[in-house]
Amino acid sequence: MNDKIQVIHLEREAAVYLRQSTLKQVFEHRESTARQYGLRERAVALGWPVDRVKVIDDDLGRSGAEVERREGFKQLAKDVSEGRVGAIFALEVSRLARSCADWHHLLDLCGIADVVIADEQGCYRPRDYNDRLLLGLKGQMSEAELHWMRLRLQGGKVSKARRGELYRPPAAGYVWDRATGRLRLDPDAQVQGAVRLIFERFRVDGSMMGVVRYFVRRGLAMPAHDLRTGEMRMVPASQCRALSILRNPTYAGAYVYGRSEQCTRLVEGRVERRAVTLADPCAWKICLRDHHPAYITWEEYMANQRKLAENRTNHKTVDQRGAAREGLALLQGLALCGRCGRRMRVHYQGRHGQAQYQCPVPIDPQTGNATNCLSVSSALIDEAVVKVFLDAVQPAEVEVGLQVVREVERQSAEVERQWTLRVDRARYEAGLAERRYKAVDPDNRVIARTLEKEWNDKLGEVERLEREHGEAQRRDGLVIEESERARIMELAKDLPRVWNAATTTHAERKNLLRMLIREVSLRPVDVPAKMTKVRVLWQTGVVSELTVERLGRSGWDRSSVEVEEAIAELFAAGLSDEEIAVEVKRRGLLHPRRWHWGGHSVRVLRLRQSLHRDARKPSPERRSDGLLSLRGAARRLGVSLPTVRHWIEKGLLTPAEGGKGLPRWFILDTPTLERLKPVLGKAAARISRLRSSHP
Repeated sequence: MNDKIQVIHLEREAAVYLRQSTLKQVFEHRESTARQYGLRERAVALGWPVDRVKVIDDDLGRSGAEVERREGFKQLAKDVSEGRVGAIFALEVSRLARSCADWHHLLDLCGIADVVIADEQGCYRPRDYNDRLLLGLKGQMSEAELHWMRLRLQGGKVSKARRGELYRPPAAGYVWDRATGRLRLDPDAQVQGAVRLIFERFRVDGSMMGVVRYFVRRGLAMPAHDLRTGEMRMVPASQCRALSILRNPTYAGAYVYGRSEQCTRLVEGRVERRAVTLADPCAWKICLRDHHPAYITWEEYMANQRKLAENRTNHKTVDQRGAAREGLALLQGLALCGRCGRRMRVHYQGRHGQAQYQCPVPIDPQTGNATNCLSVSSALIDEAVVKVFLDAVQPAEVEVGLQVVREVERQSAEVERQWTLRVDRARYEAGLAERRYKAVDPDNRVIARTLEKEWNDKLGEVERLEREHGEAQRRDGLVIEESERARIMELAKDLPRVWNAATTTHAERKNLLRMLIREVSLRPVDVPAKMTKVRVLWQTGVVSELTVERLGRSGWDRSSVEVEEAIAELFAAGLSDEEIAVEVKRRGLLHPRRWHWGGHSVRVLRLRQSLHRDARKPSPERRSDGLLSLRGAARRLGVSLPTVRHWIEKGLLTPAEGGKGLPRWFILDTPTLERLKPVLGKAAARISRLRSSHP
């Protein structure tokens, strides 16, 4: 027995602590693991019974640089502090800890609890100052050794990376060529086509979500590496997949090393480490351009990064305009406050979502109030800017028409090619499953049944894809007919018609504006009249100035004579406010504030003309030909007006004349009364109950 091991130590357990830095070392460096397990015999030889020797191997495959993920080390420290351990056996100090902080913490616990630390060379008692000094030096050397090993390994990796030969997991669309130590394009045509289509759609749509929506609507997939097998597979389109491809410099032909760095910080008293991706190429350790075949140029890659930064919605800088989104405000992201220079935000209010451009002032920390530096209605400003935009765009009709036709045909051909490659891949897999099934011994039914099921599944997948391909051709028009080509030529020559088409979305209109307009500055002026001074900064650097009338809080006094005459005419015809709104909208008359027509807005304009319901001559309930008005039908049936309107919506009562903004007239003949008999019975019973309860 060693003289440093006393009876008090033998009365407690002996803890044998095992650790390997990585799982690869556990499986490949088995001799080290065997030597550590052999410490059990050393503990028995020093006097501990076999049943009192505890082996702690929870940290096999864990690094000793930190204690957060080492559950075995935590359990060992807990047992020492509770006085259950008499000795700790480890192959060497580096197995217990590679950090001086963790090592000295364990030494303090062992000194207080009188625990012996033993390795292959000897035994040490931390209560003894000389032993504690020696153990402290060993711990410092263990930590320094880890640092030196990291320097050597990292130096070798960096040296290889400077030559562009260090293996990096290839991005989707690339494969690693071991013969040349370079990346090359994936030989799979479907994968290449999908990657090229992602960058092409980003040029057109200008946003990552636009790319994802394009793929989802057409049933296309995006390439991705399987994390378990490393094989390439096609997966449904997602934001994460599209963003990772758009941000990766590998697609610009650049070999990059050191694009991310580890950051350490304290979070609620705990050390947290996370990787941070560096956006500035100047901060990358190594960036070798023109290293391998590229999908896009380096200039386009940098332009894409600027576009992605502009599309962010946090608006930390003036350059962040945000991506074009659906909404009535066409200058979203383009409008700047002419007073303070801030980028204006869009605010929608009211039942119909009337848009306003607002320049918010930060909240006052003393009062807690927030005000607007400037707030203007968007309708008139958008109308004026669009007019200037359409006047400025005068394309060469024939040339532009041909270019548009070629571009539409090219995009349709690319989508059709992706579908064709997808179906061809499914057919190949079905053929492979068929060959496997036919190659198996027919008597081996266990294997044959499995291969037959796999063959049937692949055939079902082929049938499903062919059906979806046909639906996509009919829905998206992947094959352009001659009539469609002529129509595209005609529309390409008439931009105002395309702009005002019902199929053109607000996001597409905003993208058209952004192609030529860089910024729009809005500034209010009060002399000689209340106006908004609009300065349009074009992409060429030219500035156009115009003034737009600024509406007051009401703005109803801007109604035209045509609108007032139409409302007076329809009011005299006996139409309700809602029916007048429908008819005015059908005639194409503009709202004074460029809002949507509704019953409330008609009522406001009607009252401004002193057109009151009491002053109107009531329409007859029954005409000379026997037709009943809405009120006459309600009186004849003994129900209220809302009940009759409800029956009209349900199709139980159909007007014989009028509708869609015109007075409705009804015939209450025998078939109509028979159709209304079930609901009339319920209504009569309800009316009789009400009359009995309110005599």
